[in-house]
Amino acid sequence: MSFAIEGVFCAAATPLKADGSPDLALFGAHTRALIEEGCHGIAMLGSTGEANSFGTRDRMALLEAAIAGGTRPDQLLPGTSSCAVTEAVEMTRHAVRAGVRAVVMLPPFYYKAFSDESLFRFYASIIEKVADNRLRVILYHIPMLTGVPISHDLIARLIAEFPDTVIGIKDSDGKIENMHAISARFPDFAVLAGADPLLLPVLQGGGAGCITATSNLVAGDLRLVFDHWRDPARAGEVKAAQDSIVAWRNLTNRFVQLPTVKTMLARRRGDMGWLNIHPPFSPLSQAEAAQVWSAMAALEGAAA
Repeated sequence: MSFAIEGVFCAAATPLKADGSPDLALFGAHTRALIEEGCHGIAMLGSTGEANSFGTRDRMALLEAAIAGGTRPDQLLPGTSSCAVTEAVEMTRHAVRAGVRAVVMLPPFYYKAFSDESLFRFYASIIEKVADNRLRVILYHIPMLTGVPISHDLIARLIAEFPDTVIGIKDSDGKIENMHAISARFPDFAVLAGADPLLLPVLQGGGAGCITATSNLVAGDLRLVFDHWRDPARAGEVKAAQDSIVAWRNLTNRFVQLPTVKTMLARRRGDMGWLNIHPPFSPLSQAEAAQVWSAMAALEGAAA
């Protein structure tokens, strides 16, 4: 198998200022730190990054901030989709011209496309309007939020029509059998797990890596699993890393995941600005935050 993209990519959270605008400097520092901690790259402006709570200009400014902060453009996978094709084209062109590795694209999620033909027309129109041979697209399958699944037949048609452009899929539906089925049907198509504990089984089933939220916190463990999962001599380390990944992922889900991740980052980065979050989410209560921080300390102590 030869993938156009593979590795551990962080679904990076996005820090906000008190007024709800993106904290560009803090975001640039965060993306740089994630690379230093072990991520191959940063999948910014996805679900964990609150992408759909930002306007087009803020999303483009965040991409520029990541680059200005020291993350190479070819380490970035920005989310550039929008229900408005014109906005998706604008953000995708901006990303390609900035030199990104690939973009991650949700299907349209307001007006529901009732057929693969409708979804094909959506993706094809963006690709054709961007009209740049450098464009690489990773599809984003998260039907529990979009209400729009990405079928295997749609993948087949997109690969056939745009073989050098549509290179992979982030599967956040949590069904490992679907990820394995995609890998089996399309061996050179990069399947990226959307849940941290599924990195190892995805790799074992012929997949390419992950784009996950808990890599904001345990990038090193995910990188160890990715680098050494085939090495019998490192099996004990891989198991320990996998156990750590599961424990930290479970903690991110103790309360609503996104504000919990940002609460954990506030402690990890030593900056309470990470507690700011867009509506409709609400910050954790003080009692909830105290529980999370106490559990973090216990996990960190166990790893020491």
